[in-house]
Amino acid sequence: MTKHTLVGLQVMAALTLLLGIRGYAAAAQPEPPRDGAHDFDFLVGDWKAHLRRLPDRLTGSTTWIEYDGISRHKKILDSNANFEEFEVNGREKGQHIKGQTLRLYNPVSHQWSIYLLDVDKGTLDNPPVVGEFSGHHGEFYDQEDYKGRAILVRYAWSDISPKSAHMEQSFSADGGKTWEVNWICDLSR
Repeated sequence: MTKHTLVGLQVMAALTLLLGIRGYAAAAQPEPPRDGAHDFDFLVGDWKAHLRRLPDRLTGSTTWIEYDGISRHKKILDSNANFEEFEVNGREKGQHIKGQTLRLYNPVSHQWSIYLLDVDKGTLDNPPVVGEFSGHHGEFYDQEDYKGRAILVRYAWSDISPKSAHMEQSFSADGGKTWEVNWICDLSR
């Protein structure tokens, strides 16, 4: 074997090893987290809202109250945040719900924080529900006190299209083993 052939084989072996290591490193890289910054863009605009609400929660009640009204969503300062104004009326006198929601996207955690506001009372509910979307389904959770006991809260968004969306709120008093749906909102336009 000549000196040039030996050097050529050594260079080829080094290149093969280097390319193999680079290929392995590229294959070993985890996928970057999904950017969900525009997950709630479908909500921007005005919607008709139909709400079913279970007023007596975590008691085994099956008595629901139905409401109809509006849900208006706006992007805030051309950012990934949005603000909702929600107002519905039930069929009986005094059945009126007015609320506001602030949704903020965290580009580091790739998750949304959803805060309920009461501008009449000047309050912001803490903690927010926090979560993310996977495809056209979003789940958001928090833990809070309800009537003196710790519960889990879940918001679930589904059936999302340009003309409709479905949102449910559920409570769990047993650490997430079982859930009671107590708020069902169907949006349409």
